[in-house]
Amino acid sequence: MTALRRRTLFLGFPSALAGGARAATLSAGANAVESGSDRPDPNWAAFRSTYILPDGRVVDTGNGGVSHTEGQGWGLLFAEHFDDQPTFDRILAWTSRTLRRPRDALHAWRYLPGAANPVPDGNNATDGDLCIAWALARAARRWGAADHALAAANIAHDVLRLLTVRLGNELLLLPGVEGFQLPAAVVVNPSYYVFPALDALEKLAPSAEWAALRRHGSWLIDRGRFAAWQLPPDWLQVGRSDGALAPAPPWPPRCSFDAIRVPLYLAWAGLPSPAIAAFAAFYAPRNGRPPPAWVDLRTEAEAPYPAPPGMLAVGRLAAAASGSAATPLTDLPSVADAPDYYSAALILLTRIASQERRAA
Repeated sequence: MTALRRRTLFLGFPSALAGGARAATLSAGANAVESGSDRPDPNWAAFRSTYILPDGRVVDTGNGGVSHTEGQGWGLLFAEHFDDQPTFDRILAWTSRTLRRPRDALHAWRYLPGAANPVPDGNNATDGDLCIAWALARAARRWGAADHALAAANIAHDVLRLLTVRLGNELLLLPGVEGFQLPAAVVVNPSYYVFPALDALEKLAPSAEWAALRRHGSWLIDRGRFAAWQLPPDWLQVGRSDGALAPAPPWPPRCSFDAIRVPLYLAWAGLPSPAIAAFAAFYAPRNGRPPPAWVDLRTEAEAPYPAPPGMLAVGRLAAAASGSAATPLTDLPSVADAPDYYSAALILLTRIASQERRAA
């Protein structure tokens, strides 16, 4: 069984090191088919032309040019939000054709371009599947597509069937079908609790388990915070015998590129949490200097390089959601400021969340 390593390991170095991959993708993406309105949102236009290939593959330029369900799901969300049905259809077609697992409605998590077997690991990534289903549900409403609603419901049912596990009286969301149920603990990723997606999918696949996931996911984030900054780790383990929470090995015990999505999804769903204010504090400017990209929750050592624009955007959203924002939320970075795919995606997600979020 393969436990996903994902961004925690892949983005352990400054994104500037990925400049070559980004340049190659810029060249390829420039030929992407223009779609949507005659005057698309400039941030969406920049993301689409830079990171989405003509066949619908979303390219992670900071990660060797791979693709994954995280990016495909976010690309679908962006296309739906900006009413770009042709791009939505291309992304969905590539995702279904290339990553759909044969025995359920979930998707293999990663695509390796140029490899003899480009999808060597059939495990899924739960956040990617949640975002794909959420985008399908939104598209069904926007464009009246009953087939999208059915596809979203099928994914939702398999999330509940294959990606949840009871530990005592609580329901945990597994990061993937395989690799996260250990003899002594269950491993979760707090950033995989895509709370606004859980709300949307409950309408298509009604079950009391959605409320259980929201309740215990919020509890895990609130209680699973460590060190002076009181931040959650990228990966968290829950003890089977006593429910004890701790950063999960073998991942570095950091709050970094995965965990930055925790306040994004909490704020988007309008869920109150002390974690939001903790992120706002850590990712606030420090005497005119940008904050570091991550902090080690055991040693309190901080990254030797600054947080990229996408992380700063989420920090501003967290400040607004916690009531500590001194700068209007409209003053956000643009996609053009981003050095790579992940930072660009965080910027676009933050911009959409700032429009759609509900007051806590």
